[in-house]
Amino acid sequence: MNYPVISNSLDSFLAQVRDIKPLSQEREFDLAVRYRENGDIEAAHELVVSHLPFVVKVAFQYRHYMLPIQDLIQEGTIGLMKSVKRFDPYKGYRLVSFAIWWIKAYIKNFILKSWSLVKLGTTQAQRKLFFRIGDIGEHLDQESRDAKINDLAESLNVKTDEVIEVQARVKARERSLNETFGEDRDISALELLEDTAPDQESALIEHEERANLEDVTKKALKKLDNRERFIISKRFMEDEPWTLQRIGDHFGTSRERVRQLESRALNKLRQEIAPTFVEGTALA
Repeated sequence: MNYPVISNSLDSFLAQVRDIKPLSQEREFDLAVRYRENGDIEAAHELVVSHLPFVVKVAFQYRHYMLPIQDLIQEGTIGLMKSVKRFDPYKGYRLVSFAIWWIKAYIKNFILKSWSLVKLGTTQAQRKLFFRIGDIGEHLDQESRDAKINDLAESLNVKTDEVIEVQARVKARERSLNETFGEDRDISALELLEDTAPDQESALIEHEERANLEDVTKKALKKLDNRERFIISKRFMEDEPWTLQRIGDHFGTSRERVRQLESRALNKLRQEIAPTFVEGTALA
């Protein structure tokens, strides 16, 4: 199986991707085992190529951030490759359900770097808001738009003013980047954006740091009991984190009790992770 030929025509590339057939569950498992057990590069190659249509689908979900779709596809493909490298076929789930997190992570990281010209919030809720601003949609009447804004603010536990502000920034960036200038007005600001992608050495260092941090975090999580691990997972590792009240309802306890358990679990994690940072083994 060969990669689609990347030409100057995005339509041509997408047409080739559309012709790629999905793997059967049996074929996917066989390829994943071959790569995991024997380091079979051809097997990994087939796994990556067969999932390119999925990468394209995810990349198009982020096209409203006004970045070249080719770049989004490229970043998503890198995430796919990383997921193939770490995929464990013996756990019983399909590669796509594992790869989705890696694909989205690399695309989102690229978007955040490309949007460095715009001041963004630094809290987890604000970042989630940035990536869900497209949920509001286009061409809505004022009543429908207000309802969408209120729903999004409530689901992310942010103020409606924050939602309106972030949407305004996205719209302003969209207009400014597409504005043309020059004698023939044939050049857009988007075409002149600086390439902020890291060089190979920096990318390798970043990857190793992230891998080390993941290992340290996994070891630290094993120090928690099942209930604490569940709380940390639902509060900090979900695309849509659970509220304290929801977890309290799940365990049949109070919101305040869940907050206490969360605090205790976070203290345990800090005690496990902090020495590693001091020694410099997790982060260089």
